[in-house]
Amino acid sequence: MNYALIISKRLELNVRQVEKTVELLESGATVPFIARYRKEATGSLNEVQIAAIRDLLLRLKELDKRREAIIQSVDEQGKLTDDLRRQFEAAETLTDLEDLYLPYRPKRRTRATIAIEKGLEPVADAIMRGQWDNWDDDALAGARDIIAERVSEDAAVRNRVRNVFRRRAMLSSALARGVDPDDERVGKFESWIDWKEPIAKAPSHRILALFRGEDAGVLKVHVKPEKDDDCIEAMTSHTRPRGKAGDQYDMAVADSYKRLVMPSIETEFRNALKERADREAIRVFAENLRQLLLAAPLGQKRTLAIDPGFRTGCKVVCLDAQGQLLHNETIYPFTSVREERAAVNKLEALVEAFHIEAIAIGNGTAGRETEEVVQKCHFNRKVIAVSVSEAGASVYSASDVARREFPDYDITVRGAVSIGRRLMDPLSELVKIDPKSIGVGQYQHDVDQKLLSESLGDTVVSCVNSVGVELNTASRELLSYVSGIGPALADKIVAHRNKNGAFADRHALKQVKGLGDKAFEQCAGFLRVRESNNPLDHSAVHPERYALVERMAASVGTDVAALCKDAGLRSSIKLEQFVSADCGLPTLHDIMKELEKPGLDPRAKFEVFEFDKNVTRLEDVQEGMVLPGIVTNITAFGAFVDIGVHQDGLIHISQMASRRVSDPSEVVHLHQHLKVKVLEVDFRRRRISLTLKGVDQ
Repeated sequence: MNYALIISKRLELNVRQVEKTVELLESGATVPFIARYRKEATGSLNEVQIAAIRDLLLRLKELDKRREAIIQSVDEQGKLTDDLRRQFEAAETLTDLEDLYLPYRPKRRTRATIAIEKGLEPVADAIMRGQWDNWDDDALAGARDIIAERVSEDAAVRNRVRNVFRRRAMLSSALARGVDPDDERVGKFESWIDWKEPIAKAPSHRILALFRGEDAGVLKVHVKPEKDDDCIEAMTSHTRPRGKAGDQYDMAVADSYKRLVMPSIETEFRNALKERADREAIRVFAENLRQLLLAAPLGQKRTLAIDPGFRTGCKVVCLDAQGQLLHNETIYPFTSVREERAAVNKLEALVEAFHIEAIAIGNGTAGRETEEVVQKCHFNRKVIAVSVSEAGASVYSASDVARREFPDYDITVRGAVSIGRRLMDPLSELVKIDPKSIGVGQYQHDVDQKLLSESLGDTVVSCVNSVGVELNTASRELLSYVSGIGPALADKIVAHRNKNGAFADRHALKQVKGLGDKAFEQCAGFLRVRESNNPLDHSAVHPERYALVERMAASVGTDVAALCKDAGLRSSIKLEQFVSADCGLPTLHDIMKELEKPGLDPRAKFEVFEFDKNVTRLEDVQEGMVLPGIVTNITAFGAFVDIGVHQDGLIHISQMASRRVSDPSEVVHLHQHLKVKVLEVDFRRRRISLTLKGVDQ
């Protein structure tokens, strides 16, 4: 099979681009490396395109494995003809392949096989030829069973039924048989009882909601055309026999559809619908995760972090500018006026003693109330206070990663440290948590978990490598996501660093046992070494291009360090002079961007956000209010916004703009600071409806 040709057709890419990308992937190159450092080979394909090639290549290889197994099975049965082999080899999809294999698939005894054992196959053959005899009812019933199975195993027939499903199938749901309408489980799915819509128009969130209702035993979901006759007509052969034989044939075809074909094709379309919905939900989840990981970092600031709590108190930790734990204790500002005063005094003292520059406050239970306590403090220095998402902090606290980092501290201390560190650098801290635990998705527990893990893993890898990693300070977890490294090499790098001290430059990485030339090629460009005397080690310029940059500097009579500092010198370089077979203008332009600002963090600049001080509880929210908020989650049907009352409000997709919006991410992004207007407050169900319409941002 010519993988590159098939992939190029399906993805609508140039076959040469695909061939080179496949070649690089097969050689062990990673997606980030290929996208960043092999633009000439791929024609500047981006990470999404390269990942699509990788995934389709894997599926085609799996298809070939299945093809080989099927051919072997049919051959062992002694039924493999040259024509059948050609058909198997020409099949381009798993569905086509399985359809061809269906008549030869080993099966348990069926009504048809029982009829064949009774010697009724000649009767079925006669009916198919239009012949008639005075057979008894049992013989006719057996013959119909044989015909029904033959029809159901005909690939052309199955494809005609599929075509009807594609045009006319409806996604419908009803209350499951035996479920009491007053059952408390029904309320959650009451909107979907007696629901019906064409499968082509069903959005991913509704598909997943209906299937969730079915899994809960509340709904019964169907995916099929409303009229069986449309499919039965499509199944009927143009060579349908006439007369009494034709009547028997019609009965067999109707039975074949209802008993064999319809359940099979419905399952196929249900699975396809579910896969479509999964992929869309996972796409939304991955995009949310990307925005969360690439959120603006505060940077290296001495930070006091608070994990709020009412009865159990607020756990307070002080961190240095590198995120190392310096001090921890617990304050109890909500037990009495006296304790609140003591808490204020303690916070003021800690800020002074540890030269604190920022305060991170967890946004969970007691978060807004803790903010109010902090606002009562009078500090002798400028200190910013920021509400920080606690999502996943408890998962980190109980993890092996946290126990390795803080073996002598309990989970409350670890959680507070995580809150502080994710303010300083969200990416470095959040990579320590399973992405599925961060909770920025839609129906995340209902989708294909393997596909979800792979997609989120790709997203983390993409984010880590787009930002770059400081080699001498990065955690094992952060290093493990760098192109070409992985957990095992990350352990070796950290062990080498602990034993021998900081790496002097990128090339010192080669001293790590087990890190060979291929791993160095893949990872070096994404690692930064601030201590290095070579300014290129601070940048995303790959070591394989250091000699080229030195020649560029020499061409204008200077060295690399001076070239980085002098825009005039850089502009005088004629890039065309340095084009070669493996280094074209795309790479040269990338190099010039890096020389302009070596190691520039691509993430946005941090901005301080404040909630409305007069709105701290749901009861404070009134219709018509315009409030500041932060986008906390984006789904296919809208975006959730934290307005500081421990209950996120929803901006439905219809309320995002005056124009029609097909994707909420066109309008908002995660952690975006917004002004929203309150449309409605449902105090009983604790729901807040918001709008962006008519609100100046």
